[in-house]
Amino acid sequence: MNADATGHALTELVTFASGREWSDIPQAVKTRAALVMADDLAAMVAARDEPELRALQEGVAKSAGTAEASVFDARGTRMDRYSAALANGSASDWAELDEGYRRVICHAGIYCLPALMAEAEAEGHSTEDLLRALVLGYEIVGRVARCFTFPNLVLHPHGSLAAVGGAAAISMLRRVPVDVAVGAISSAATMVLPGPYTHPINGSLVRNVWPGIAAQTALRATDWAAHGIKGLPTALHDVFADAFGATPDLTQLTGELGENWAISDGYHKVFACCQYGHAAIEATMKLVQQASVEEVESIHLDTHYKARVMDNPDPETTIAGKFSIQHIAATAAVHGEGGFAAFSAPALSHPRVAELRHKVSVVPWEPVPDWPNDRPTRVIWTLKDGRTLTEEVLSARGGPDLPFGPDEIRAKIAGIVSAPYPAMGPVLERIMDLDPGSLTTSWADTVKEMTKA
Repeated sequence: MNADATGHALTELVTFASGREWSDIPQAVKTRAALVMADDLAAMVAARDEPELRALQEGVAKSAGTAEASVFDARGTRMDRYSAALANGSASDWAELDEGYRRVICHAGIYCLPALMAEAEAEGHSTEDLLRALVLGYEIVGRVARCFTFPNLVLHPHGSLAAVGGAAAISMLRRVPVDVAVGAISSAATMVLPGPYTHPINGSLVRNVWPGIAAQTALRATDWAAHGIKGLPTALHDVFADAFGATPDLTQLTGELGENWAISDGYHKVFACCQYGHAAIEATMKLVQQASVEEVESIHLDTHYKARVMDNPDPETTIAGKFSIQHIAATAAVHGEGGFAAFSAPALSHPRVAELRHKVSVVPWEPVPDWPNDRPTRVIWTLKDGRTLTEEVLSARGGPDLPFGPDEIRAKIAGIVSAPYPAMGPVLERIMDLDPGSLTTSWADTVKEMTKA
């Protein structure tokens, strides 16, 4: 399999996507796109008061250009589109409440939306235009992620894929010629970040910034491609296969185009941590109905490889806590759930949580079942009186196999945005209902309505 074949496959994929209008997209896919957009926007809003993020956004504002796009910080901040994409992109994954792509390691929604939202507001595109570009950008980056897979968790996808998704989405929004779109995506592939997966596990907040940097890069890559400054069509292979060592499968780029849409295989989160630990939280929530956490002497987990990689019993930052399987098991036991409070800074220093983290043992679940049960966890509590309690979850809720009901995600969104943006919830409800008037309204006017006091 050579690099030229990859270039041809990418061109075929982009040609397909470029030719799709909103009217060509199935109704169920449109509904999914609106839900993904609303959910990821809420994830940006959820992080607005995180002190490090606030400092980052205030710093970006100091050097930002003419205001043309909004930052969803509940403080009325507006910046040039490149700076807004950086600011919102950095917020998008901070709370770990964003949507993700379940088939492979990829959060395609936040790879597309920070750049799309900034561009659509700056250029007066309609909400329908934005959602169309989201579906198509998601399709392209989801297929790239499926095409180039890695045998282990070395690269975090927020660094290695986000710029590709952003460039694909912006190319679809701008409706550039196929060769320009291929050039923009290829350029973006050469400018991805080799973000180490160890960084979030060990507490590095720079991981949260990768989608923001990528959103800004995506806009620039698409700008420059229109002027002939573009990557070679072989770039995906050159970067992901030759440089990063992925195993390519080109059938993932072009197979079943228009039949199975990538965005339909997304998952949603109600727990504010890495999805690899969600099965542990669900099992723990069953256990807290059977015994008090004060009765727990130790916690044992049989779990999958991706959860075992998150090995850090002493997380020092909130991101480390969200990527620590010991903290996930302990804080879920103490709080009885896995929401924002369970993964806040106070939860890191909670005495009982800290104590239990050092009483968590972890071993492989063997053999791991096939997808979608490929992320199972069994949680065993040993109580101080010697009894043991066991619960297991093969697949956490939220993915296409066990989806949350639309009302559950809508309630999550409303719970996040209602206080900082009282008008946002009703506007997003109309968009999620695919209200024709809301879809044809410009995204700039939609943002004004959502963010009004």
